[in-house]
Amino acid sequence: MRVTVEKMKLSPQFLLAAFLSLILQTGICYGIKWIALSKTPAALALNQTQHCKQLEGLVVSQVQLCRSNLELMQTIIQAAREVIKTCRKTFSDMRWNCSSIDLAPNYLLDLERGTRESAFVYALSAAAISHTIARACTTGDLPGCSCGPIPDAPMKMKKSGSQANKLMHLHNSEVGRQVLKASLEMKCKCHGVSGSCSIKTCWKGLQELRDIALDLKNKYLSATKVVHRPMGTRKYLVPKDIDIRPVKETELIYLQSSPDFCMKNEKVGSHGTQDRQCNKTSNGSDSCDLMCCGRGYNPYMDKVVERCHCKYHWCCYVTCKKCERTVERYVCK
Repeated sequence: MRVTVEKMKLSPQFLLAAFLSLILQTGICYGIKWIALSKTPAALALNQTQHCKQLEGLVVSQVQLCRSNLELMQTIIQAAREVIKTCRKTFSDMRWNCSSIDLAPNYLLDLERGTRESAFVYALSAAAISHTIARACTTGDLPGCSCGPIPDAPMKMKKSGSQANKLMHLHNSEVGRQVLKASLEMKCKCHGVSGSCSIKTCWKGLQELRDIALDLKNKYLSATKVVHRPMGTRKYLVPKDIDIRPVKETELIYLQSSPDFCMKNEKVGSHGTQDRQCNKTSNGSDSCDLMCCGRGYNPYMDKVVERCHCKYHWCCYVTCKKCERTVERYVCK
C-alpha cells in the first residue's frame, strides 16, 4: 500500500492574509474591535477600495490593509460572525454569557479590561480568524493559496496603552492559535480498484470551531491571574500567587478579577442574570441555584412545536406531522 501525505503550504499572498489576521486579532492598541465587522451589511459588495471606509471597527492602518487585500475581507467578516456566534453558544450556560460581544466595537469593561473574559475572546478570535481563512483556502474561496514556504510575520508593539495589557493580549491570542494548531486531525481516504486501499491519501483537517472553543473554555475556567513584575532589567507577566514559575505558553492569563455577574452593573460590564433561563435539574453552571445567585426563580409554561410521527416513503422522502407540547421552564428572579 502506498501512502501519500498532502500538506498545504501557503503562498506569499496568503502571508498577507496571515499578517492581516495578526493585526486584526491582536490589534495591540485596537484589540478585538474588528469583531464589529460582523455588522457589515450583506448589500456591501466590498469590490472597491472606498468600501473599506464603510466598515465598522477598523482603524486607519486596518482600512489600508483592507484596501490592499479586498479579496480577503468577506472571509474576515465571516470570521467576526463566527466569533460572536461561537462565544455566545459556548457560554450560554454561564452567568457571563458573552452577550456584551454584540456591542462591538464599543465594549463594556468585561472586555475592555484585562479580564478572564477578554482573555477568552482574544484567544477565540485569534483561532477563529485563522480557522476561517484556512477553511476558505481549502475550499478554494481564496485565490492566494498555493504551494511554497513562507517566513514568519513579525509583530510590532506600539508605545501607547498598557504594556501589561498588550503582553496579555499577545499571549492569549497565541494560545488561541496554538489550540487551533493542536486540534488538527489526520484524515485519510483510500483509492483503489473495487474499494481496495492500494493508495491512501492523508491530510490534516481542522476540527470544528465549536470544539476549539470548548478547549478554550476549559482554559478560561483554569486561567491564571498574573502581575507585571520586574525581573532583572525587564518586566514580565508572572503568576500572581506562584511567581516562582514563568507563565505557561498553553494557559490563558488575566490581570484583573471579574465580578460574579449576578447583578446588572454596566460600570463593570455585568448584565446580571435576572430573567435568564436556568435548569432546575442541573448541577452545573446553568443550574437555577448558580445561575440565579440564590435569588430564586420563576416557572413559566412554554409551548414547543416539534416534528413527530415521521414516516419514510419509498423512494426516497420522509413526511412528518407537527406536534405541540407544553413544557415548564424557569427564569431567574
